[in-house]
Amino acid sequence: MPAAATAIAHWSTPPTSLGRSQLSSTKNKSTAILSNAITTCKIKSPPPSSISKVQYGYGYSKRNSVLTGFKPFSSPVMVWQDCSVKMEIDVPVGVAYNLYSDRESIPRWMPIISSVKVLKDKPDLSRWSLKYEGLGQNIEYSWLARNMQPTPNQKIHWRSLEGVPNRGAIRFFRKGPSSCLLELTVSYEVPEVLVPVATAVQPILENLLRGGLERFAKLAKSTLAD
Repeated sequence: MPAAATAIAHWSTPPTSLGRSQLSSTKNKSTAILSNAITTCKIKSPPPSSISKVQYGYGYSKRNSVLTGFKPFSSPVMVWQDCSVKMEIDVPVGVAYNLYSDRESIPRWMPIISSVKVLKDKPDLSRWSLKYEGLGQNIEYSWLARNMQPTPNQKIHWRSLEGVPNRGAIRFFRKGPSSCLLELTVSYEVPEVLVPVATAVQPILENLLRGGLERFAKLAKSTLAD
């Protein structure tokens, strides 16, 4: 038999020197070694990447921890804009004060205000609605306002609690027994970048307020005749 064939026959023939018990023992040891290798080789999942909340004005966005070094966007700078008009009317200061104290009647002389509804359970609060058509736009806003502590026959003032940020005041100055001077001031808040726009529309707002005081003067005088 050639040498190559002899070698093949040697390796393919099972060894006769090992008994069955030895083969079984060898097999059990191999199984134990393999089992130990499997149990000691644990695959660890990588720790979850830390998630941080990055604040953006009115909400937040989830970002990976590598972005925590970035600062959130800053809120715009807001600026108050004031608009005032004055008018002398031939009505006693007490009559003018009492009429203006009726908040739900304000739309009668200020058409830009479509409605004012006093809350029944909280009479110091009122819901205001504004409607205006101009510059090719239909503008509508609403807000909740609180009447601040008034000074009888001198001052009525209010400020918004929600909705459009605004505040206002009307002051009464006695000029004589049958006349008084009214000063109406309305203020509203706008982003600083829109101040030029607010300045441009200031004359329009002044005309609206002045027209409101003119109608108020006529209504107040009519109450004297009744």
